[in-house]
Amino acid sequence: MTMFRRSLLAGLGGVTGLAALGPLHAATLTGSGGGAVVRLGQSASLSGGQQRYGQDVRAGILAALQAANRAESQRDGPRALQFELQTLDDGGVRDRGVANVKQLIDDGAAALVGLTSGAIAEAALPLVQNAQIPLLGTASGNMGIRLASAAGISHVRAGYDTEYRRMVAYVRDFGMKRVGYVHLQDTSKANLEAMQQALQAARVQPAVTVGVDRNAKSFAPQVQQLAAAKLDGLMFTTNAGPILRMVEELSAAGFNGMCFASSFAGQELVDGIALAGRSIVMSLVVPRPNALGLAVVNQCRQDLAAFGGGAKLGITTLEGYIAGRVAVDAARAAQRGGKPTRASMRDALARLQTDLGGYRVNFGAEHGMHGSQYVDMVVINRHGHIVG
Repeated sequence: MTMFRRSLLAGLGGVTGLAALGPLHAATLTGSGGGAVVRLGQSASLSGGQQRYGQDVRAGILAALQAANRAESQRDGPRALQFELQTLDDGGVRDRGVANVKQLIDDGAAALVGLTSGAIAEAALPLVQNAQIPLLGTASGNMGIRLASAAGISHVRAGYDTEYRRMVAYVRDFGMKRVGYVHLQDTSKANLEAMQQALQAARVQPAVTVGVDRNAKSFAPQVQQLAAAKLDGLMFTTNAGPILRMVEELSAAGFNGMCFASSFAGQELVDGIALAGRSIVMSLVVPRPNALGLAVVNQCRQDLAAFGGGAKLGITTLEGYIAGRVAVDAARAAQRGGKPTRASMRDALARLQTDLGGYRVNFGAEHGMHGSQYVDMVVINRHGHIVG
């Protein structure tokens, strides 16, 4: 079994470690054949309530990096630019994630990519900015890492402010009178403010608002509170686990209203809602996985198949894949001035404009840290199909 395969299996099992891609077997910044090696660092929820989400984001990034390593080797041989991804499991726990970020920085990562918790990314900002390390493609719309003061941060997906406006507009257009809102207890204050602004702009006033623990196993008190409110609509901005459990329990209690979810619920919600026999409105920040006519979607499907390990094309693997592709493009741009470093990666990202094949990312002067504002509102039917 190759080192790459062993690393893959270990990572998907929730074990922390380094994924050495292509011909590289060592956790170093010097390629075995003399070429430069770009080590990327990731703190991800490979265990806990967001396990599926973290694994999917990581698989997407790895598929993009493996494809890049293959292409670089075919072109430049033993002196090719190569990529590694060191992933540490945070279990969706803030303190663990911050400790992981410190370790990745100390271990010499050239950039951080694909963190799977916005709360962790926000808490780690002082470390990130002190180290002057790029933070790229956090798989969250967290608004706390989208403030003007958050220098050196690059987002490849839309923020929650854009998502929330679209979600609340949907609620308003359906004429719902009694709407509930469920959010994560550890969410950023900036996230709550973004939702409040969206609600005020649409003149929608929630009848009840509750916070939940992303890793909790039971939501009985929150379900009881929501059921008593007699809602006709319910908005979630949580990971998939709380949504699936609460929707099941609310349905048993007689709730028949519409449910709305943010992109953070990921592919796990798409698959799980079908098992629950329910439908849900969901915001997507990447193209639909069934849009194989788009080059980025089709290439992701092919690269995931080549990557192996059972990873499948879905909205979360696609988000990770896009982050990985952007990291590769930034490193290639940085290499033109010499060996990719944290400083050259930051400079390259600040100027990067790339079309991945139907999904554009633009960090030019006009857009700043916000590489994309793409949001699509879709309906996931009871069979797990995107129909709207």
